[in-house]
Amino acid sequence: MTHQQGPAMIEADGLTKYYGDFAAIENVTFKVHQGEVVAFLGPNGAGKSTTMKLLTGYLAASAGTARIAGHDMTSDRLAGSARLGYLPENGPLYPDMSPRSLLEFFAAARGLTGQRRSARIDAVVELCALGSVIGKPIGKLSRGYRQRVGMAQVLLHEPDVLILDEPTAGLDPNQIHDVRETIRKLGESKTILLSTHILQEVEAMASRALFIDEGRLVYDGTVAELTAGHKPLDERFRELTGSATAATA
Repeated sequence: MTHQQGPAMIEADGLTKYYGDFAAIENVTFKVHQGEVVAFLGPNGAGKSTTMKLLTGYLAASAGTARIAGHDMTSDRLAGSARLGYLPENGPLYPDMSPRSLLEFFAAARGLTGQRRSARIDAVVELCALGSVIGKPIGKLSRGYRQRVGMAQVLLHEPDVLILDEPTAGLDPNQIHDVRETIRKLGESKTILLSTHILQEVEAMASRALFIDEGRLVYDGTVAELTAGHKPLDERFRELTGSATAATA
């Protein structure tokens, strides 16, 4: 039984997305409650990114409803977006800007002004350890630092809900460790849904896991239940997704 720590902050209710006759996802339903860190897993092309884009209002659903903090992301997207931080895979950053100028730009776009704007920029720079690169062009930064800049931008307006698509993709082991630590720290106060290919991340960061395969949800339960019977996670992944090859880092 999943420990529900508060109200549902992320809700997928029958989410479906068709491209012509092809169903990218079909009838996906789940909830993530306040204070949960939930891992979202599945093979390439299973529908993880599509589901996340529907939840954030970035894509319109063919059927079903996505809600963030109770706000319908079709009819009430602005109110939902104010509570949400979304980090897409390979999120767009402006390579000619410095982290500081980018954060100033997004703070203004989010309507942050005066003392609050300065305080929030200082807070995310410290949280994401960007002090040493704050004035350098983003295009010259390592992938790990660019990912931290993306994370800082996502956290600027103090969202209650974070949706992170492959937050550690392409990072080296040290960078992965840093990002995991940041997510763990954020998980103490926020609701987080993160997609990943890296099965160790599920055990390292999440209390619960969702598995999607061929556009359908095939598992929703705790990580402890997932590995009950001492089966390794990669074996469970193959069982749940019918994949001949395990997920790879």
